[in-house]
Amino acid sequence: MIPRIYLRRGKEESLLRRHPWIFSGAIDYIKAEEESEIAEGALVEVYTHAGEFIARGHYQIGSIAVRVLSFEREPVDGAWWEQRIAVAHDVRRTLGLTQNAATTCYRLVHGEGDSLPGLVVDIYGTTAVVQCHSVGMYRARMEIAAALRTVYGERLTAIYDKSSQTLPYKADTGAVDGYLWGRAEQPQQVVLENGQQFLVNWEQGQKTGFFLDQRENRELVKRYAQGRTVLNTFCYTGGFSVYALAGGAKEVCSVDSSERAVALATENMRLNFGDGAPHTEVAADAVEYLRDIGDRYDLIILDPPAFAKHHKVLGNAMQGYKRLNARALSQIRPGGILFTFSCSQAVSKELFRTTVFSAAAIAGRKVRILHQLTQPADHPINIYHPEGEYLKGLVLYVE
Repeated sequence: MIPRIYLRRGKEESLLRRHPWIFSGAIDYIKAEEESEIAEGALVEVYTHAGEFIARGHYQIGSIAVRVLSFEREPVDGAWWEQRIAVAHDVRRTLGLTQNAATTCYRLVHGEGDSLPGLVVDIYGTTAVVQCHSVGMYRARMEIAAALRTVYGERLTAIYDKSSQTLPYKADTGAVDGYLWGRAEQPQQVVLENGQQFLVNWEQGQKTGFFLDQRENRELVKRYAQGRTVLNTFCYTGGFSVYALAGGAKEVCSVDSSERAVALATENMRLNFGDGAPHTEVAADAVEYLRDIGDRYDLIILDPPAFAKHHKVLGNAMQGYKRLNARALSQIRPGGILFTFSCSQAVSKELFRTTVFSAAAIAGRKVRILHQLTQPADHPINIYHPEGEYLKGLVLYVE
């Protein structure tokens, strides 16, 4: 028997609106034949206090106690996984990503956005990189790999699991990164994004190897870069830098605290433009670097890592965003363009915009909003789960 979770009275309201999370405080009691059946990652059924079925999902220890896989009473078996992966693939086919000669990397599964909470799958050429954020998904990794093989057929040659750093740290899974099926000839391969070339290393790089969620925003930087002197802070592998130079930037400077990151940014520049590219890299703390840049730059990109991973640190995070943006806004050349982002799920669009407004007031500059940016369509947002809209961005014109 699948363990049953019964909710407190009235706590089913969000589930009736198809929100995919059940918080621990909503649970009244759990019914299981054996205590071991309700271990972290177990498949459970959720019922109202009156005993009406609501959903099936993965149980986990923590504030989010269940991540919902289905609101139907259906078996979560090989055929179910295959169907979910096939639907996700069809969305990307609709977006023109699955067989695109100019773009060979994209996100196939985006957690709640694809009704698979706790799972990320990114495609790099003929390799799929799986990243599990919940124990339930990790336990199902071989079924996920089998579904990927069925849906993709010969278009896939390897499936790599990179879950060891994303699973809950208290979950004793003993997870080790490695290939679930096949093997890539080289862990570092060249992929294409809008015709630009990038070296991606899914075994050693951050996330799954590349930040795929900025694809369309990088293309926008390309549109604005002509003749400008560009500063790309928190550059990682230099994605924005490559696009800026492709758009005709006069000069590009890439800054990151990681020496390995700026070296890779330089490699990507060389890959696309040869040795003579007007590009400099600086291994330094970007916040410190922005303390005194003068009026050297007329296009600045601020794309920091998540300052607020939890609501508890939101106040400090917003101070960080304000300080960062104020430094850039006060020093950018008149007529300059600022691309500024937050990838913190805890930061709403409104809060981010208000914080950048405060930074502009501190800098004392006239500022216009040209664009309000978000994540691309292969990082979809489940309409019942607005928290999935994690990437926020503004493009500003500064007088």
